[in-house]
Amino acid sequence: MSSFQGGYPSTFAKDHKKKIEMEAALQTNVQTCYHCGDSCVDELILADDKAFCCTGCKNVYELLEENNLCNYYNLEENPGITGKKPVVESRFAYLDDAGVEAQLISFKDDNICKITFYTPQMHCSSCIWLLENLFKLNPGISETTVNFLRKEVSLTYFHQKVSLREVITLLSRIGYEPEITLADTDGKKTIKPSRTIIYKLGIAGFSFGNVMLLAFPDYLAFTEGLQRTFGTFFGYLSFLLAIPVFFYSARGFFTSAWEGIRQRMVNIDLPIATGLLALFFTSIYEVVSGTGPGYFDSFTGLVFFMLIGKYFQQKTYDTLSFDRDYTSYFPVSVTVLKENGEEEAVAVRNLKVGDRIRIRNQELIPADAILLRGSALIDYSFVSGESEPVEKVMGEVIYAGGRQVGESIELEVVKEVSQGYLTQLWNDSVFSKEESTGVNTYANIAGKWFIIVTLIVAAGSLVYWVPRDTEMAMRAFTSVLIIACPCALSLATPFVHGHTLRVFGRNKFYLKNTAVVETLAKIDAVVFDKTGTLTEPSAAELTYSGKALTVGQEQTIKSVLSHSTHPLSQRIFQSLIGETIAVENFREIAGKGLVGEVNGSIVRVGSASYIGVKADAVKDTLKTTVYVSFDGVVLGYYTFYNVYRQGLKGILTDLKDKKLAVLSGDNNHEEARLQELLGKEAELNFNQSPVQKLEYIQHLKKLRHQVMMVGDGLNDAGALRQSDAGIALTNSITNFSPSCDAILDATAFDKLSKFLKFSKTTMTLILLTFAVSLVYNVIGLTMAVMGLFTPIVSAILMPVSTLSVMTFATLSVKIAAKRAGL
Repeated sequence: MSSFQGGYPSTFAKDHKKKIEMEAALQTNVQTCYHCGDSCVDELILADDKAFCCTGCKNVYELLEENNLCNYYNLEENPGITGKKPVVESRFAYLDDAGVEAQLISFKDDNICKITFYTPQMHCSSCIWLLENLFKLNPGISETTVNFLRKEVSLTYFHQKVSLREVITLLSRIGYEPEITLADTDGKKTIKPSRTIIYKLGIAGFSFGNVMLLAFPDYLAFTEGLQRTFGTFFGYLSFLLAIPVFFYSARGFFTSAWEGIRQRMVNIDLPIATGLLALFFTSIYEVVSGTGPGYFDSFTGLVFFMLIGKYFQQKTYDTLSFDRDYTSYFPVSVTVLKENGEEEAVAVRNLKVGDRIRIRNQELIPADAILLRGSALIDYSFVSGESEPVEKVMGEVIYAGGRQVGESIELEVVKEVSQGYLTQLWNDSVFSKEESTGVNTYANIAGKWFIIVTLIVAAGSLVYWVPRDTEMAMRAFTSVLIIACPCALSLATPFVHGHTLRVFGRNKFYLKNTAVVETLAKIDAVVFDKTGTLTEPSAAELTYSGKALTVGQEQTIKSVLSHSTHPLSQRIFQSLIGETIAVENFREIAGKGLVGEVNGSIVRVGSASYIGVKADAVKDTLKTTVYVSFDGVVLGYYTFYNVYRQGLKGILTDLKDKKLAVLSGDNNHEEARLQELLGKEAELNFNQSPVQKLEYIQHLKKLRHQVMMVGDGLNDAGALRQSDAGIALTNSITNFSPSCDAILDATAFDKLSKFLKFSKTTMTLILLTFAVSLVYNVIGLTMAVMGLFTPIVSAILMPVSTLSVMTFATLSVKIAAKRAGL
């Protein structure tokens, strides 16, 4: 159990007990455990000239030693978790149940299983190192990824070599037993919120209030008699009250500062930790020596007010994360089959267990489901990295994250959609871009130098005041360390970008993460797909020319088209009447057309070149044609009189300062019209395959362009991934692709140029936030050096500064969005 999470004893109690044991060990020459650091009082076991407090710790050490993993002990002194609590392996027998395993795992194929655990014991860099090296302890484990902030471990293991029970047993043996509850096994998984900061805040507030009460005589002249009589007693009592604040409430500041020093990095918590140590030990010296009452009131108050600032930051970040979790996938929908046979597009997050859904060619499977009808060929490359499609038969479970290749299939949902799983899939490192080198890096560099300058100023003020006034020297030194607020440098970028995500989300533009905002601000080249992106197929006028089609032929064509999500296919599908029938050997050739076998006839639908027809020599700039053939005989063609999306002309006018290009898989019939819309400088490329689109993006990047690709997410997956910012445009049916960086609802297409412009505005707002911070710090540091601020006043002003930065970020983004019409 984690500290204060569902039970006692508290972390402070454990740490205090451990400290007492360590001191006792030093006094009595009792050895400490090489693995966990506990004193070997009850039991002493020696192995390899090392002392262990119990058999459990010795067994973990031997396990690591056998597998050459003793570097674990070099990362931190006594990093292990005590093994005094024996691992009763029989407790995990329930994991052999196939039903329980099915509820816990997130993915399974013929070779691997993927599963994510909550491990509350994780506490330091050594834990991360050990957990990420589990594959060395058991070759059946393929890969481990640790999310330290959420204390989660994501495991991939070969289920033919090792069972889930053996994986859990291994984790328990090394001290990281996962927390598996009934909610995990009944499909109703809930995430427990961490209350640690609330407990720390409560202890700090209690101590601060009582220490202030005891320090009351120091502030008033008429209480001098009370101070002379009880001053020493009050000093020691204040010291006792400050101990839990020092060892528990303020622990996070010391840990963070120490980790930064170990990594040879100056972080934000270093000057804070330095100031706290100076206050605490100076106060102890004054109380013990009888030279003064100390600064325990300032120390406890400082911790209390800084924790208020941290709590506010945490709640604000949680709010931003919550908004994104529930809105980022709003446009992603799936086709749900109703009892009367009708189809309805439903938001993915509204899917329920038992819903029947239709998944077409190249569509992503949003939830674990059982195959009911159709030939399933699932591409799990987004999940497992294996690009070879896997064939599934009726009754088999198909896991979320796979993509259907071939004809449409019908599925029944067996698990509710996990937004967290889709987010994890979208944010997978496989699809991540190179790290940007913009404001984020500048903020880090500025923050580092700011802290170094702060330490120099604090030391300078100490040197200046010590010969003149020791008390003033202490006040100035600690005040400088505390009031200096590098928080704005670390908060400006995520807060401005975080609120920008919310603004975009309200306007149906959903970004993968805050880094995409910065990328959009740098874009100087915009590349569009044509069909379904620049054009609006649902609004196009459709006519058929050629041999008259029988009712049976129309039904056959409709059946083949029903398996495709291409905008033109869907437009023709909707124009045809009748029910669909079974299609065999369906294939869709990206950028060319479809082929399927119906009642023994081979039906092809696609471009003239794909069907084998010589295109009309007369070019019509306003139409696109789709041909149909049965068993190699061309019957006719459908003509789309293209309608460009509303607002396109305004968007292109706003983007005239950028390089524009069009990549289309269609013919060049509309070249003249597009040239007129985009301008003479724009590059137009027709009859482009998905590979050619990707190569064109690579070409632009070699020319040092920052490229944004806007496509429908079907034939453009490679180009979207290759571009600096890939935007998938979506209508009612999901075209979501993990390769993209953002999803744009088609109804908000006319705001595309506003989104790019607003991204630039946010960079200016970040610089303004830096300026606000700079003004605050110049004034605050000047007064602190002069000794005009006491540490307690500085402690109050620091969270006020943080609050002002967050308020400025929130209001400035809100005002700028209103002016931009978003």
